[in-house]
Amino acid sequence: MSTTPPAPTHAPRNGGDLVVESLTALGATTVFGLPGQHALGVFDALRRSALRYVGLRVENNAGFAADAYARATHGVAPLLVSTGPGALMTLAALQEAAAASAAVLALGSQVPLAGLGGGRHGYLHELTDQSASFRGVVKSVHTARTASQIPSAVAAAWESALSTPHGPVWLEIPQDVLLAPVDVPPVTELDVEPRELAPRPELVAAAAERLARAERPVILAGGGVVRAGAEAELLALAEQLRAPVATTFGGKGAFPWEHPLSLQSWLEDRHTTSFLEDADTLLVVGSGLGELSSNYHTFRPRGRVVQIEADLGKLESNHAALGLHADARLALSALVKEVARYEDGTAGDGTGASPESAVSELLARVRDRLAGQDLDLEQRVLTSVRDALPDDAVSCWDMTILAYWAWSAFDPRRSNALHSAQGAGGLGYGFPAALGVAVADPERPVLAVSGDGGAMYSIAELATARQYDLPVTWLIVDDGGYGILREYMTDAFGRATATELARPDFVALAESFGVPAVRTTPDRLRADLAAAFAAPGPSVVVLPARLRMFAPTHLDS
Repeated sequence: MSTTPPAPTHAPRNGGDLVVESLTALGATTVFGLPGQHALGVFDALRRSALRYVGLRVENNAGFAADAYARATHGVAPLLVSTGPGALMTLAALQEAAAASAAVLALGSQVPLAGLGGGRHGYLHELTDQSASFRGVVKSVHTARTASQIPSAVAAAWESALSTPHGPVWLEIPQDVLLAPVDVPPVTELDVEPRELAPRPELVAAAAERLARAERPVILAGGGVVRAGAEAELLALAEQLRAPVATTFGGKGAFPWEHPLSLQSWLEDRHTTSFLEDADTLLVVGSGLGELSSNYHTFRPRGRVVQIEADLGKLESNHAALGLHADARLALSALVKEVARYEDGTAGDGTGASPESAVSELLARVRDRLAGQDLDLEQRVLTSVRDALPDDAVSCWDMTILAYWAWSAFDPRRSNALHSAQGAGGLGYGFPAALGVAVADPERPVLAVSGDGGAMYSIAELATARQYDLPVTWLIVDDGGYGILREYMTDAFGRATATELARPDFVALAESFGVPAVRTTPDRLRADLAAAFAAPGPSVVVLPARLRMFAPTHLDS
């Protein structure tokens, strides 16, 4: 009998292994997704990798979870889906990721290679041109047609997603390429160089002079400040200039809420709009001054505008400005240094009023406006949520009336701690996004807020929350319909149509998934939420309530 030991055996590797090896080499630790027939090669390869897989029940929800994971980590979130219906189901989530500059690397399978190019072979899930569906949504589209192309294609997609401004990308690989055996060494290293955008020095000098010489400088800070991690630079510049700072809904947390110079986030308020208009120099950083940030395009600046924006398409897209195409952190850092060369000339507006007193007076006018609208219930509910939420927690908000209140009135108490779908505005974001945040940091409590209509988009993900035991508390405000649409239609047409909904017993439904749930009241909401946060794993709190929005001010302009 031979004593020669048998040759070592190795599991066969295929194109799917090259995908997961490439993602790992680029620094990925977690991937989101949902398997499908054409994508089985890459899903099988996951079990031979160190990547953590988090599977959701609907592709769109997997996209929302990846979006929030990317926002929470300031990194890339891989999203794995299958061909045709699976791929197309991600489009709404990728639109939100594009609006929010979230670096989602969506990787989908394709029909076999022979089916590319428009030939109609009758493959399952076949589309004439699948990638065409993504070109108007994502930053870039990539295709790997051979196994040898996979590592470079994954690296190119990763680099694009993480280059300033961040954003989602689409990469597709045919089924037979994912399944084909490969005889190459494992991918161990991939180099990418995401682009950073430094401001041009002459523009920094011009902007610094305008701001330093201004009598009434004001800053509007958008989501670009949060994405760039530029909070310290923003605070330093505001205090140098003694410039009041308002934050957009996407920029919440970029500036301390209770700072004497904080105008907070009351952008859907005519008093705030007028305050911004009265600035002799307004610095807009990390915002394109879109519909929500401009009080529905009623904002009309009377002074000069300086705009820092990483997305070239948003630079001066709504208002003429001295435009700096740059990353917010790099630009603000340069401005802090340049403004320091000037003597302080911004302690008042020439009338003896200090910027701090002007801020205080503005916020008092906002409070007075709300006080006359019989909105005690809404403010009490929002206060209860804030009081119950731990200071280090993150909240994710669906498109619902309480979220619209939160955009203006909620103090997240730190940066990058409030996420919503206010970019694309699709329903169903809150709960799957909260799951993505919880995956990023399972030690931190997470709150999801939905209405009953939006909640129905995400019910299946209660199974995901239970399967992975994620510490997410889901507050469902149940008003029996699409509440904000009910208000819009009633105001516009005198009555609402198609807004009323039959809905389940959310408490019983959650419990059927093994998720603890409670029905609460406005009086018990704070205590019930606090108890849910203190308990391990997922939970649901249902608040039957019919909330109202505060009166709009843009219609009077």
